[in-house]
Amino acid sequence: MTYIDGFVTPVPRANRAAYEAHVAQAAAIFADLGATRLVECWGDDVPVGKHTDFARSVALTDDEDVLFSWIEYPDRATRDAAGAAMMADPRMEALGMPFDGKRMIYGGFDAVMVSGDDATPGYVDGCLTPVAATDRDAYLAFSAESAQVFRDHGALRVVEGWGDDVPPGQHTDYARAVDLQPGEVACYSWIEWPSKDARNSGWQAVMADPRMADRSMPFDGRRMVYGGFSPIFDRRMGAGA
Repeated sequence: MTYIDGFVTPVPRANRAAYEAHVAQAAAIFADLGATRLVECWGDDVPVGKHTDFARSVALTDDEDVLFSWIEYPDRATRDAAGAAMMADPRMEALGMPFDGKRMIYGGFDAVMVSGDDATPGYVDGCLTPVAATDRDAYLAFSAESAQVFRDHGALRVVEGWGDDVPPGQHTDYARAVDLQPGEVACYSWIEWPSKDARNSGWQAVMADPRMADRSMPFDGRRMVYGGFSPIFDRRMGAGA
């Protein structure tokens, strides 16, 4: 995996079945266009933040939940070709949207770090992080060290995506989600766990691990957006799927 399309989407709880049907139909289209995996995760443990959070990122209403989702491609060229082909694919026109697409945030990210096995997760921690472009190397080193600790305490896979093609939106976008400042890049990352119980015990062990003590974060943690999500759809496609 070298390229990610990342999404954060507000979906009415009453539309969950319709959304799952929508995703299954969309996955068949993305598979034909070169995607290698599509994952959809429903908000489960998504806290309110002081400065930023997932609810504010998509202007969530009281009857909605937030979803953290991604599509994996072998490279950006395949992703760009897929995007162009989708515009002309009649199957896309037939897809209904059981959510407010104007508030969905999306963008393209380079998978700058992938640590772990390509297993099927039972739980996912999702994060959006503002990082100064000049701190890229420090951020990657910090992420790699952290990923090893998470994997030592039960995580299946840790992925870091560096903002590459992240457009502004009329209503919502990644820049507003993390209150992006000049010179910063929005990053999209996640941790895959075997289950929610493994995630909860794993986090306790990570926080007690001496390797995590007294570490300087090369980003503003007050503006990082994070939460826990339950996978509702995970399909591998293409060769080796």
